[in-house]
Amino acid sequence: MTRPRILQIGKLLPALEQALAADYDVHLLSSEADPKAFLANAGGQFVGVATSAGVGIDGATIAALPNLKVISSFGVGFDKVDVAAARARGIPVGYTPDVLNDCVADTAFGLVIDAARRFSDSDRYLRRGDWLKAPYPLATRVSGKKLGIVGLGRIGRVIARRASGFDMEVRYHNRRPVDGVDFGYEATLEGLARWADFLVVAAAGGAESRHLISREILAALGPKGFLVNIARGTVVDEEALVEALENKTIAGAGLDVYEDEPRVPARLIACQNAVLLPHLASGTHETRKAMGDLVLENLRSFFATGQVAVAVP
Repeated sequence: MTRPRILQIGKLLPALEQALAADYDVHLLSSEADPKAFLANAGGQFVGVATSAGVGIDGATIAALPNLKVISSFGVGFDKVDVAAARARGIPVGYTPDVLNDCVADTAFGLVIDAARRFSDSDRYLRRGDWLKAPYPLATRVSGKKLGIVGLGRIGRVIARRASGFDMEVRYHNRRPVDGVDFGYEATLEGLARWADFLVVAAAGGAESRHLISREILAALGPKGFLVNIARGTVVDEEALVEALENKTIAGAGLDVYEDEPRVPARLIACQNAVLLPHLASGTHETRKAMGDLVLENLRSFFATGQVAVAVP
């Protein structure tokens, strides 16, 4: 029996690539010297696509695959997947939510603690030998403070639960209040930023949320407030954030994502009041395996039933 031919866009975990190759006839698009010409000649051979949130698939690539029937993406974000183009052709898009909620929420809280207590900075302080000269300066307490969450979705709710262990008061801002939660709702993002000691961004990426955290929102957060972003780099106006960090118009930031990653501006790297991580929020063996398993399950489910196991909403 002929195995379904799958186009793989971008590198995936080695274990996932091996599992895909065991079940499907997989071709890596990046192995082609001229991907556009390859698709023009061979695009009709592929019935499925395996990709990731960081790479996605654009409308032009979808159009170059006339027999495409399913897309399975590794990740919770889908702002780089042209979902509208897929839907216009009735192509289901699978993704991997929920299985990464805990690790992403853990990272968010790690950034909250590190930005406030300055653990990374104090580690560098010790290694430089500066502790021999003077005690490390005092930092900011986390317990009992006010935590504002931008986007109370799956990950945002787990972050809110983490806050209870630190006796923090939690409020959130969404387009509309979320049913069935006890956390306070702020009708405006500026109001949430003005109230919060820590503003954690867990909103979806995409054009609608681009630069949602603007210069005005950072000003509302104020010189004692901290920004944490584990969502998408585009949600924050990075230039405005750098200025706020340089001018100390906010106290600090903890970032796992950037506007043009993996390229991080030199000015941002120079900000000692920012904790910078290389987009590793879901980067544990356990979570990445679970994500890979769901990529496979979405494909298997589609070829067995015509529906992916977990579809992009």
